Amino acid sequence: MALKTGKEYVQSLREMNPHPTVYLFGEKMENPYDHPMVKPSQNAVALTYDLAHDPLHEDLMTAHSHLTGQKVNRFCHIYQSRDDLVRKVKMFRLLGQMTATCFQRCTTSDGGNIMYLATYEVDQKFGTKYHERFKSFFKRLQENDLIAGIAMTDVKGDRSLKPSEQADPDLYLHVVEEKKDGIVVRGAKAHQTGALNCHYTVVMPTRAMGPEDKDYAVAFSAPMSSPGLIHIYGRQFSDTRKMEGGSVDTGNPLYGMQETLLIFDNVFVPWENVYLYKEHEFAERISGLLGSHHRCSYGGCKTGVSDVLIGAAALLAQYNGVAKAAHVRSKITEMITLAETLYGCGLASAYEGYATPAGNYMNNFLLANVCKLNVARITNQIGQLALDIAGGLVTTLPSEKDFRSPEVGKYLEKYLKGVKDVPTENRIRIFRLIENLMFGGGAGGYVVESIHGAGSPEAQKTMIPRESNLSHKISLAKCIAGIKE
Repeated sequence: MALKTGKEYVQSLREMNPHPTVYLFGEKMENPYDHPMVKPSQNAVALTYDLAHDPLHEDLMTAHSHLTGQKVNRFCHIYQSRDDLVRKVKMFRLLGQMTATCFQRCTTSDGGNIMYLATYEVDQKFGTKYHERFKSFFKRLQENDLIAGIAMTDVKGDRSLKPSEQADPDLYLHVVEEKKDGIVVRGAKAHQTGALNCHYTVVMPTRAMGPEDKDYAVAFSAPMSSPGLIHIYGRQFSDTRKMEGGSVDTGNPLYGMQETLLIFDNVFVPWENVYLYKEHEFAERISGLLGSHHRCSYGGCKTGVSDVLIGAAALLAQYNGVAKAAHVRSKITEMITLAETLYGCGLASAYEGYATPAGNYMNNFLLANVCKLNVARITNQIGQLALDIAGGLVTTLPSEKDFRSPEVGKYLEKYLKGVKDVPTENRIRIFRLIENLMFGGGAGGYVVESIHGAGSPEAQKTMIPRESNLSHKISLAKCIAGIKE
């Protein structure tokens, strides 16, 4: 077993046979991995491989597997201690700082750990054999340094109706046929971050379900090249700039992210890859586990991206000649304070982690949900402060081709200059980076993805009261007040 390099990872995608089926702009992509709209997201994932070989970062990027006995990439690790949870948050901040985008591999880590626990719990209740199946699958990921994306979010149709009540039964992924050697499923999973850069997808139920929804209570893994699995590539703000050449207008020329709508058109899944089958009682448990576990991760990655945005705002203030202004210094200080608040929430959730009956460690779910709710609020505040410092040119700059134009480039060079000793192009590059972070596809639209990724704020508001033990707080107040009942 060997840890892959970024180059070896990319080659492993190209060697998938057949290639995943992908549609972009209404046309089937023959070779998706070299497409200029895909490549930046692939680069961000490749960095998670290369840093595992970097002596400066391998302590964060690797761990010792209890399944194989070997060193593995931390994204492929089943957490064995609180220290593992803490290192994960720190690793995510590092990668956010180095890519200024979503590096897309976190669901292998978070999804793998919650399925490790969930399959154990299902086995304990129903006497099934899911846990050994999943361990075998995850061990294969570790041994080959592979990526499994998590497919949880169904398209949902009419949100007021249960899965089995929908006018179209396919609006939630479900089992349509049971065979001797496996099952056939149909449906779609939305918002599949980095799915095209994964080797496998791991499907999970998205909500609580009753007995009438049992055909929708299914979890399994499938290769991304499975027949009937179709990616429809999602649009992002300014995404076609990646196809124009140049290195300025994208804002973040090397790294980016991707989203696909993942269609399951009668996909066959062998029994050995099935980890939940009609045990509807665990549908809500699995979705709740992933949501709460994943929300701790945002205290790392969103802080890392915030670090880049804060740096960009501070640098642009220098380029604009206002870095010493009291109101600018105050805003930068506020941005730093807000970012470290997110980081503190993520670390606190990890430090308050605990051992599960399955043997792995879970973070504190109350603090994880508080963390993610703060992410949804605070990144918006950080972004507003960055835009306030930057000014209107973030949204009104001419194109890079205009800057390179022999006719009008000289005017842009002259009139868009800031302080005299800073090249105009440097100033423009920082404007574009801020634009990319706030409105582009680089960080998933920093604010938008921070709101909806890992569940919208309402999901956290639902979980926080459940995890907060409010009755205990009431009893404390009664005790202090001298109320005896």
